[in-house]
Amino acid sequence: MLTLAANGPADRIPAPHIEYAQLAPTLIVVGAAVLGVLVEAFVPRRSRYHLQVFLSVAALAAAFAAVVGLAAGGYGNTKAHIAAMGAIAVDGPALFLQGTILLASIVAVFTFAERRLDPKAHGNRVDSFAAQAASVPGSDSEKAAVKAGFTTTEVFPLALFAIAGMLIFPAADDLLTLFVALEVFSLPLYLLCAVARRQRLMSQEAAVKYFLLGAFSSAFLLFGIALLYGYAGSVSYAVIADVVDGTVATVDPALASTMGNDALLLIGGALILMGLLFKVGAVPFHMWTPDVYQGAPTPVTGFMAAATKVAAFGALLRLLYVVLPGLRWDWRPVMWGVAIVTMLAGAVIAVTQTDVKRLLAYSSIAHAGFILAGVIATSAQGVQSVLFYLGAYSFVTIGAFAVVTLVRDAGGEATHLSKWAGLGRRSPLTAAVFAVFLLAFAGIPLTSGFAGKFAVFKAAAEGGAGALVVVGVISSAIAAFFYIRVIVLMFFSEPKADGPTVAVPSPLTMTTIAVGVAVTLVLGLAPQYFLELAGHASTFVR
Repeated sequence: MLTLAANGPADRIPAPHIEYAQLAPTLIVVGAAVLGVLVEAFVPRRSRYHLQVFLSVAALAAAFAAVVGLAAGGYGNTKAHIAAMGAIAVDGPALFLQGTILLASIVAVFTFAERRLDPKAHGNRVDSFAAQAASVPGSDSEKAAVKAGFTTTEVFPLALFAIAGMLIFPAADDLLTLFVALEVFSLPLYLLCAVARRQRLMSQEAAVKYFLLGAFSSAFLLFGIALLYGYAGSVSYAVIADVVDGTVATVDPALASTMGNDALLLIGGALILMGLLFKVGAVPFHMWTPDVYQGAPTPVTGFMAAATKVAAFGALLRLLYVVLPGLRWDWRPVMWGVAIVTMLAGAVIAVTQTDVKRLLAYSSIAHAGFILAGVIATSAQGVQSVLFYLGAYSFVTIGAFAVVTLVRDAGGEATHLSKWAGLGRRSPLTAAVFAVFLLAFAGIPLTSGFAGKFAVFKAAAEGGAGALVVVGVISSAIAAFFYIRVIVLMFFSEPKADGPTVAVPSPLTMTTIAVGVAVTLVLGLAPQYFLELAGHASTFVR
């Protein structure tokens, strides 16, 4: 009887319906990451580096082509829908952010693959990553690994797994998918932060800090998900939004006693916001940012600073605009306070920094505040401005960190600002390129930074947040001081006799920097087409 009952038509578990073609960008990246793991297991060590670089770049390019194909097929607007049985949204913002993450990741992988900046070790070219990550720093096993010419090529599949999680994060349409995507991209980043070739102890310290604080933020997010499930009886964005609006059709009897409990909604929403604000590096959840940016290998810092911000702001936009638009009057005042404190703290503390990577870390905190101004606009123009800003910011960031890898002394990268004095006389081209990126961070006209800031401030002002714009302009003025200070240091100071040298990179890093400069100038001189593109992609599917 049990067998008959189990085989009866009423008891069959329905087969999942997955739209594989619409999930192709993520599936390509995941497939390449799994292949990368198999390469590490079965391919001889001497052949892994070139195969991993080719596999990573080819997979990211193919995934970007898939995103373009979906957008051209109308999935960004007319055919936008919820795929994978309600788990993943295929719409304009998701495709735009996925395309941005993939393009930024391609140029970031080029910096991962750079092997010409350090002098050869025992006749072998070396990169930014430890010869053998499992070795204790300074141990005999590490020295033997360096002597043997080992390279940590595992960084490429780790980066691909992180990118796969980032592609899902802004497209997740239920809270469990959001949490799984968060873990999928966070865990590889914790590992990548710990594998610097130089200053390994600082690198490992950065990874531990990132891991511990990231675990706390994940716990907050998960607790918030549990509370919102108790409130709405579902983890689906659409159902939660309906319960918030009071338009839900059916109520699960088992959850009837808690559904509609505003305390669960407010506390749960606040906890999920805390988890996402940690990932974007907003104050007061920013404490990990300067230490991790300074300690991580610089190529990883550039990748993480750009791609993580894009993914996290995408998830934040979808949460606030799709799940909690009915709670706008509750979350807007909170986000006002977070944005103001983030802009001011990032700009003011950056003035005191003496390390280039820490300066760029506090700069990224200030930029998180500027982007939050666009989020607070709660309009289609707000979404458009945030998408454009994220696209512009990601390439400037990766380009700036790529330049940081070039300035070196006997100890590796010379990141102390005093070492950069007179760099404009020692290497005018390197200093000029870095100055372009700094001017873009400062929001000087004719750079992408100006177009991005103008867009988010305009959207915020039209959304009734004029006071926020005033604070943003003041913060921009403070930030401009320390950007201009670095430019003055490079061009108007005497170079020291024992100053650092500028390494000549391979075409990989040169391509990364050239793409960064090109995007910075094109989006600054002719932003209209890209603003319109972001505008067409600014409608969330509900």
